[in-house]
Amino acid sequence: MSDFVDLFDGHSLAGWRAIPRVYGTSYPGGPPLEDLFKQWNIEPPVEPEKHPARWYVEDGVVIGEQGTPGYGGYLLSEQTYGDFELVIEARPDWPADTGIMLRRQRDTWEGFQVLCDHRPSGGIGGFFGNGLANFFAVPFAVDAVLDENSTPIGLRADDPATSAEPVTREKRAALSYAADVQDFLKVWRWGDWNELRIRCVGPMPTITTWVNGLKIAELDTAALVWPDYDPQAIHGLLGDRGHLALEVHDNDAMFGDARWGKGAQCRWRNARIKELS
Repeated sequence: MSDFVDLFDGHSLAGWRAIPRVYGTSYPGGPPLEDLFKQWNIEPPVEPEKHPARWYVEDGVVIGEQGTPGYGGYLLSEQTYGDFELVIEARPDWPADTGIMLRRQRDTWEGFQVLCDHRPSGGIGGFFGNGLANFFAVPFAVDAVLDENSTPIGLRADDPATSAEPVTREKRAALSYAADVQDFLKVWRWGDWNELRIRCVGPMPTITTWVNGLKIAELDTAALVWPDYDPQAIHGLLGDRGHLALEVHDNDAMFGDARWGKGAQCRWRNARIKELS
């Protein structure tokens, strides 16, 4: 792809570093996220800085997995990026709650996240605001199709009546574009590689996502309306540039092993970026 630059060299993690999944405030100037954990009756991780996820390269593929069971982490780019278009292929296990962070801070957890939540009630191609009022802006959610042995064999639309994390009207309305889940299901390749394309443009960026060529979602972060979300404060924190980060999620009381299965991995390859400014 013309003007695109590879993000990995195919045999090492040069230019990237593994960091633990630690938390900060809920929004700029807000309370620590651990205060919300208490409200939600979720036990916070104990000394997560001592339990980073494990990242390595095998046959040209970047692989992430929990290093200590139940604890996640990130693979953070050393370089920062402003406006860009990113193309990357993903092959997550089921269940694996992963994603790609944009405009991520180096030493704290804030940034915009493109979700690749390949797990029950998961959103793929939608957005979450890590430490940015923890907003959810998602077009749909998915669950697994099970065979007669309860083995996952594909994806289906999540059932809002039984969902642990249903798509609400507010989550979908936060988007300026939202794909239909049935169109997504036609292009997603179960048990195979799927291409994610992300375009991020602007000081408070408009972020657009595609999966296998299908436009999934678009979010204008400057116009987003969400409780405690302040675009001016967020731009003051993040600035015009930030790091990229791949995620391995923690397990928690809400989902348990349904968030990250025992021995599960997320896999990434053919990551390339074109800077637009």
